Amino acid sequence: MLQAIDLSKRYEDGHLALDHVNFEVKSGEIFCLLGANGAGKTTAINLFLNFIDPTDGKALINEIDSCKLPLEAKKHVAYVSENVMLYGNFTARQNLDFFAKLGGKPNLSKNDYYTVMREVGLQEKAFEAKLKTFSKGMRQKIGIAIAIIKDAENILLDEPTSGLDPKAAAEFQNMLLRLKEQGKAIFMSTHDIFRAKAVADRVGIMKEGRLVMLRTREQFLEENLEKVYLEYMQETTA
Repeated sequence: MLQAIDLSKRYEDGHLALDHVNFEVKSGEIFCLLGANGAGKTTAINLFLNFIDPTDGKALINEIDSCKLPLEAKKHVAYVSENVMLYGNFTARQNLDFFAKLGGKPNLSKNDYYTVMREVGLQEKAFEAKLKTFSKGMRQKIGIAIAIIKDAENILLDEPTSGLDPKAAAEFQNMLLRLKEQGKAIFMSTHDIFRAKAVADRVGIMKEGRLVMLRTREQFLEENLEKVYLEYMQETTA
């Protein structure tokens, strides 16, 4: 489970990037956070990963404070960024092997890696190809494969469908639903309202560092989510 409790971040220049934000993502749930660039979505993820320290509040991973016990907290979370950082001169399998060992799984076989790459929809001819030849969609699949191999209970995704073609985005959506069925707690920041409507159990809207709207699936399916989003974006935050 992921929990943000009065989570805040003010940078040295005085900019308040996150203003006492509260939410939780339970096991077997997908939570999508919508918002414009600079709304605070990536800041929230960076706080959970302890890339930066909070000014106030807590980011908890399985009830572990990620600021006070970052190494312990990171054992329970996997992260896939908008631009997955992998080793271009390594093959897909070699990347998986490297990150699996880094994540404390040194005894996986070639067939274990092949099984996961099939699961994420990577073509078999790419298993032993170098990453520098991959499209963005293929690299995202390797990022998800790494998250699956880690087998963490929680997954953080930062704009994961940005730049993907419709086929790759649809495959990614199906993978998220399978991970949800496995009981993963999935937090996804996104601009993609269509994708959020398709997969989310709950949706939040961030604006100027504040969580200004939170809806369950039942609620946002009864509303026009696109219209609600645009209305919140046009309002002035008090």
